[in-house]
Amino acid sequence: MPLYRVAKEAQVMEKTKLSEIMALKNKSLSELKAKYEELFEGKKAPSNNKVYLWRKIAYRIQEIEFGSLSAKAEEKIQEFIQKYDPVNNKALRPDAPIVNELAKKPTRDKRLPIPGTIITKEYKGKLIEVKILDSGFEYNNKKYKSLSSIAKEITGAHWNGFLFFGL
Repeated sequence: MPLYRVAKEAQVMEKTKLSEIMALKNKSLSELKAKYEELFEGKKAPSNNKVYLWRKIAYRIQEIEFGSLSAKAEEKIQEFIQKYDPVNNKALRPDAPIVNELAKKPTRDKRLPIPGTIITKEYKGKLIEVKILDSGFEYNNKKYKSLSSIAKEITGAHWNGFLFFGL
């Protein structure tokens, strides 16, 4: 078989999988749950969140078609997460809360990543980037005291900042 034909068939296969994945976006929750059970060998869907299920199903479709990551790659990813993940790795955060001596109360929440970390979120097609500072946050070159105030400016509604940014 000529090489150009093999490449052409691969392109058709990729477009087919992509169209299958994109078609899932318009499915109902019950249809997504059924597809999840089909692809994950009878396991119940772990969530009622359509976006989450769509992403899990899309990954699984690609995994079936193209194969999963090698064990060595998975180990390396876990190693990097353990070593460098400032959001979940408490070793990169100070053990004792940083205390404001005058107010005698903690000034930084332990749920926050270390200062200098950039939190990213896509909201209504726009990429939002918030920089964690020693005290406060920076968004659009403006400083804020809380994530909630940034979320309110972005959405126009009151949000819990940790919930909005997924922390």
